[in-house]
Amino acid sequence: MFVAALCARPALASCGAAAEACDLPSGDYHIATPDPGSSDSAEAKGTPAVVFLHGYGGSGAGVLRNRALVKGLQERGYALIAPTALPRWNGKRSWNFLPGAEGRDEAQFLQQVLGDAESRFGIDRQRVVLAGFSAGAFMVNYLACAHPGDFAAFAPVAGGFWRPRPETCAGPVRLLHTHGWADKVVPLEGRILGSSTREQDDIFAGLALWRQVNGCADDAPDRLWVTGAELHRRWDCQSGGDIELTLGPGGHRIPDTWPTRVVEWFERTPD
Repeated sequence: MFVAALCARPALASCGAAAEACDLPSGDYHIATPDPGSSDSAEAKGTPAVVFLHGYGGSGAGVLRNRALVKGLQERGYALIAPTALPRWNGKRSWNFLPGAEGRDEAQFLQQVLGDAESRFGIDRQRVVLAGFSAGAFMVNYLACAHPGDFAAFAPVAGGFWRPRPETCAGPVRLLHTHGWADKVVPLEGRILGSSTREQDDIFAGLALWRQVNGCADDAPDRLWVTGAELHRRWDCQSGGDIELTLGPGGHRIPDTWPTRVVEWFERTPD
């Protein structure tokens, strides 16, 4: 669940006379743009952005109620783009991430979102991170696997693959995986969902797949470090591809440190 601070409202870009969803033929999205002059790279053309996919049952509007997330990205000069998933069979909104499943083509939809955000708000499509929480993070992993060139980087929070995981992926990616050590909704080891035959995959097994796809020379990380209560591991692999893992002490949530962390990671030049 997102923890929103409702005492203050973010500065939202509006699609109409008032702040509202930006409608597209296959769905909609919300957006919060940074204040002019807040970007660290004043000479850059266009605004960098994080496309953030909400969790199960959530919405794009709900993402923008997470004040820490919105403000943290705006202060670094990034827009936050929050698409909304379509209702599933039970009426709850969720992303259509399993390969071969019927429903909206999410890769195509997100490219429509980027095209619209580029034309309306000046988003730089070459500097966009696809991120997501929980069910949104599962979507991020599957899109990174099947369409690695659609975004500059990928940053799932508390979500990986389902079992059986893909045998391989289309190409190397830049990927920052963030997870809570005490997460019981998406445990690091994976789990079976109730009486369902659906199984969440082991997060470390998913990272092993990414190391294989990225052509990492070794399973052991190239760097390990600690910041506060967070543990970090980094693998520097093929040119243009790198993997980082951040483990925090909390449960199923977006860490307050995440907005700063993802921007610093994204702007780091891979070794």
